[in-house]
Amino acid sequence: MPVPADYVRSLHAYELRILHTLERLMRRYRWVPLEVLRPATGYSESELSYRLGRLIAMDMVRYEKVPYEGYALVFNGYDALALHTLTRRGTIQALGILIGVGKESEVCEAMGLGPVALKFHRVGQRSFQSARLKRGYMPEAGHCPWIFASSLSAKMEYDALKILHPAVSVPLPVDLNRHVLVMSFVPGVDLVRATLEEPEAVLDDIIENVGEAYRLGIIHGDLSEFNVMVDEGRCWLIDWPQWVETDHPNADDLLRRDIENILQYFKRKYGIEYAFDEALARVVE
Repeated sequence: MPVPADYVRSLHAYELRILHTLERLMRRYRWVPLEVLRPATGYSESELSYRLGRLIAMDMVRYEKVPYEGYALVFNGYDALALHTLTRRGTIQALGILIGVGKESEVCEAMGLGPVALKFHRVGQRSFQSARLKRGYMPEAGHCPWIFASSLSAKMEYDALKILHPAVSVPLPVDLNRHVLVMSFVPGVDLVRATLEEPEAVLDDIIENVGEAYRLGIIHGDLSEFNVMVDEGRCWLIDWPQWVETDHPNADDLLRRDIENILQYFKRKYGIEYAFDEALARVVE
C-alpha cells in the first residue's frame, strides 16, 4: 500500500530534506552512515535524531546497526518524495483508494485536473536480481538499490506510453516522478476477470493493437490476460515496463510468446480457435 496521504502532509521541511539527502547518498551507500548523514543535512545531533525517529515511525526510513550504524530510504519514503513533487507541480491534488496490486506495482486512484491513476513501481528485493538479469534498463554491475530500479522501471513504461499513445489503446501518460507514473484513468476490469459478450471482437482488437505497437517499433514482452483491460468491448493494453524494440535480439521470441499467451487464453475460456500463423501475420504485416 502506498504511503498514507496524511503522512505526506504531516512532513516537516527538515524531514523532507532528510529524505532527499538519503535519496542522494543511497546512490553511494546501501546504508547511509550516521557520520555521513549528519553533516550532509547540517542538523544538530538532537534535531537529526528526533526527525529520524519520526521518519522511522512512519516507515519511511529504516535503521540498521550491522555492519555499521546507518539509515536507508524505503518505499514509503520514496512514495512521499514522489507525491510531494507531483503535488507541488499541480499534477495531483488528492490521493484516492488502492485499485490494483501486481507483482511489481500498486495502482491508486487520484485526482488531478481530472481523474488519473498513479502506478507505484515496486521492483522488490526478491525480484531485483532477476530484474537485473532480464531487463535491458537495469545496470549490468554496480550499486543500484531496488528503489532506484523501480524508478528505472517507471521510466521505461512512461517512455513506451509516450510512443504508443494514441495509435495504440494504452493509457495516456500524464507525468512521471521517480517510481510513480501518472496516467489517465482506464475504466473497466482485467480481461482475466471479465465475461465477454463478443470475445471474438475483443480478440481481434487485441491483435490489432499488438500490430499497431509493432509498427511503432515496440513489443510488449509480457502480454497476457492479466495486463489487458476491457470495458464495453474496448480493450486497453497495460503494464509496459518490460517492452523491447523490434530489433532486440529476443524480439521474435517475445512477440511470439505475447501472441501465444492471448490466443491460448481465448481458446481456453471461450473455445475460440485462432491460427497462430494468421495472428502473427496480422501483427507483422
